[in-house]
Amino acid sequence: MEKIYLENPKSGSEILLDTLANLGVKTIFGYPGGAVLPLYDAIYKQDNIRHILARHEQGAVHEAEGFAKSTGKLGVAIVTSGPGATNAITGIADAMSDSVPMLVFTGQVATPGIGKDAFQEADIIGITMPITKYNYQIRETADIPRIVTEAVHIATTGRPGPVVIDLPKDVSEKRVSSFNETTIKIPGYQPTIEPNNLQVKKILSQLKKAKKPLILAGGGVNYAGASAELIAFAERYKIPVVSTLLSLGVMPIEHPLSLGMGGMHGSYASNMALTECDFLINFGSRFADRLTGNPKTFAQKAVVAHVDIDPAEIGKVVKTAIPVVGDAKKTLKQLLGSDKVSTRHREWTDKVLQDKAKAPFSYKFDQEVIKPQHAIETIGKLTKGDAIIITDVGQHQMWAAQFYPYKNERQIITSGGLGTMGFGIPAAVGAKLANPGKEVVLFVGDGGFQMTNQELAILNGYGVPIKLVLINNHSLGMVRQWQESFYDERRSESTFDDEPNFQLLAESYGISHYKLDNPLTLEKDLEVILENKPMLIEVDISNREHVYPMVPSGKSNAEMLGVTFNA
Repeated sequence: MEKIYLENPKSGSEILLDTLANLGVKTIFGYPGGAVLPLYDAIYKQDNIRHILARHEQGAVHEAEGFAKSTGKLGVAIVTSGPGATNAITGIADAMSDSVPMLVFTGQVATPGIGKDAFQEADIIGITMPITKYNYQIRETADIPRIVTEAVHIATTGRPGPVVIDLPKDVSEKRVSSFNETTIKIPGYQPTIEPNNLQVKKILSQLKKAKKPLILAGGGVNYAGASAELIAFAERYKIPVVSTLLSLGVMPIEHPLSLGMGGMHGSYASNMALTECDFLINFGSRFADRLTGNPKTFAQKAVVAHVDIDPAEIGKVVKTAIPVVGDAKKTLKQLLGSDKVSTRHREWTDKVLQDKAKAPFSYKFDQEVIKPQHAIETIGKLTKGDAIIITDVGQHQMWAAQFYPYKNERQIITSGGLGTMGFGIPAAVGAKLANPGKEVVLFVGDGGFQMTNQELAILNGYGVPIKLVLINNHSLGMVRQWQESFYDERRSESTFDDEPNFQLLAESYGISHYKLDNPLTLEKDLEVILENKPMLIEVDISNREHVYPMVPSGKSNAEMLGVTFNA
């Protein structure tokens, strides 16, 4: 293996930071500890990369996720060995579920101590193997640039995902005069990016025959930056579009062909279209269970075309007639570059759009108690649908999906596959640091807020003016909703009898804070959100509010509860 020689000897830590800087990394999130002290000493001595000090390792990884999800760039986090590394596990698993390009450096005890139960040792390679795209333990300092370069390549190409690099303390400390070449040679890793032209043509051939075609836009469209191409394809053939939670915004909500989100808490029009279509073109959705409902009854009448960069997802849940392995953007460009075919589905499109008008997401205004839907809808108007929206997980997440008027790709940053409570605050921090010129609004529940609120310390320390909208129902709302709906209203451990004073908590972090409980003045009160400063807006809502419509678990999408039709 060819050697690259240095003018002056450098430590493994210095070489690691140089490699990251050369690969375009400018921001990293982390939390120091004994095993990564050499790395943090090197961070102290350089100024090419900005380090953001998290307040918990899970927070650091979610911050890196928010950074990556909102930009498409690599998110990088550093944690120490043992409990530092195990605290990062949830964030790594979350990134794996949602295909987030991320590099996580975990400190490790010195190589002589590995496998000997040394202080703060954990087998992080074994622990993270099922929840990473790949992982490494570096044993030679000279290998650091090669491994880091490989890791970034793996994390950011094909279906993106997290890569863990376990870094023993002595490896990061050792000084060397040369290192091994960084040319990427991974014969076993050759992701298919370019779709097969013959398979793409089959989509158009089937489209000519279809009387009820439907497009399903998944997170893959978002991550591929293929919003413009998706809109152009839908418009060219007048095909309605259903979005998943992770793709909201790639087809603007206000677009005439947009049916909004489908699935468990999706729109009536989306779910009926998914049930009745005869040709379903899926771009970048993995057919998750929250979308499909009962997979045996999902799109039963449809010929399914599935475009996905990960061949393992095709045919995994739904029988697929036209598999297309490749990048969503490149596939859509091929479709648009082909001669236009004649279609015969005008009546279907008209019918589906009538369904959309007949049963939009709605709520009944209450003069006594603020409706969360009203608050989110109002914030949508105030921010003109342009804000980057972060959510935690629970009822507020679904209301934010239903009532914010998304119109851009990478606009919603949320935990989709893993459903991680506590994701919201740190992810909002990461997204704002990555997008300082954009408005970032976080919707979070009182449950998720209490899991990671320590990350609020970052807001003033690093000048991060995010707007936290705390939807407070004094309960674990989604858990409580299921208990009320399916467990004879036995609210077992799902309500909070005692909570902190969130206003004083915000005060302790030096953040402006407001508590809103009057629905009659809500729209005026919420105008404060336009001020350029970090703030907490606590919105008191009923502890009996439910998210509707809803498809009960295991039921078909057509078996929706709580659909409200226009009179």
